[in-house]
Amino acid sequence: MTASPLPLLDQLLARRPRMPVTLALIIVNVLVFCAMLLFGAGLWHSSNGIQFAWGANFGPATKDGQWWRLATAMFLHFGILHLGMNMLSLLDGGRLVERMFGSLRFVFIYFVSGLTGNLLSLIVQGDRAVSGGASGAIFGVYGALLAYLWQQRHTVERREFLRLFWGALIFAGITIVLGLNITGIDNGAHIGGFIAGVLSGGALVQPLDNSGVLGRYRQVGASIGQWLCGMALVLLVLTLIVAIPAPRYRWSEEVMARDEISAFIGADKQISRRWSALLDDAQRRGASFDELAGRLEQEVVQPYEDSFEDLSALQLSPSAPSAGTLAALREYAEARRDASRALVEGLRAHDAEAVRDALEAASRGGARPPAPGPRRSP
Repeated sequence: MTASPLPLLDQLLARRPRMPVTLALIIVNVLVFCAMLLFGAGLWHSSNGIQFAWGANFGPATKDGQWWRLATAMFLHFGILHLGMNMLSLLDGGRLVERMFGSLRFVFIYFVSGLTGNLLSLIVQGDRAVSGGASGAIFGVYGALLAYLWQQRHTVERREFLRLFWGALIFAGITIVLGLNITGIDNGAHIGGFIAGVLSGGALVQPLDNSGVLGRYRQVGASIGQWLCGMALVLLVLTLIVAIPAPRYRWSEEVMARDEISAFIGADKQISRRWSALLDDAQRRGASFDELAGRLEQEVVQPYEDSFEDLSALQLSPSAPSAGTLAALREYAEARRDASRALVEGLRAHDAEAVRDALEAASRGGARPPAPGPRRSP
């Protein structure tokens, strides 16, 4: 009579009683969340701007050279519920998968799945969403669990196999279906992480029992499967890297535009005050037209000329959040430059009508620059 196999969990506990990597990952995620709370993140929800500042995945920035965001995004969560659900899932899956594969292989599965999920997210999300969370890596953990159980199906008691295998499969399936129907869920990271987890798990799994002729036969089949899964994983990652679309705009250019816009608005306030002060002073002192023209040219016309040239020199995609504001400010700077220049020419020509027209043009151009429009994330 053949003895029934020991329960899988008992075998795993006997081989590896501890799960240090799973616990360490949970601790790191919790500590990062607590640190973000100290610097302004919300307990229930954090804005995209805060998530971005801490390293969330965002296409225009990630694809503009900040590739480290693919990794840092794995440790960011948008609220306590997001963190709690992910950490419970990581604990539930990690306690099995780390013992199945060992700590070093578990680290590989976790990070390869998370990075692959974030690569697919860059393709699926476009350049509109700021994304973060450990869920892509966690889906990879469950994918590796399925790969392990399938490879070990002949050595695991049938009811235990069905319970674990279908439990993991239903969890992954329901979560992905929900992601397809609920906005705000990064299903690209989930699906990419899950597929990478299945393939990396299939490449790294080791049979529990190699004894006997049947065990050696299964080992040969497992080795072939491992090579196929490994090659498929490499092909998947390379395909995703090649398929990453060019960014709709570059984040470095957007940041430069925002800095230039802020600098111009600050400078414009000073120039406008100086313009008014020069006119008032000239009227009070009875300064000559030529004297006033010289001071206006130096302290008003030239600064507006420089500002217009600086704004015009900026290269910014029409899709960038600040593109509309930048275009409006260019028109404003040009109008103020032309009006102040016409005023100087009218003063030097002692043409009262030209002076009046220039002042009216300056008034039509607006006493203030257009306010920056609402910016898309982050």
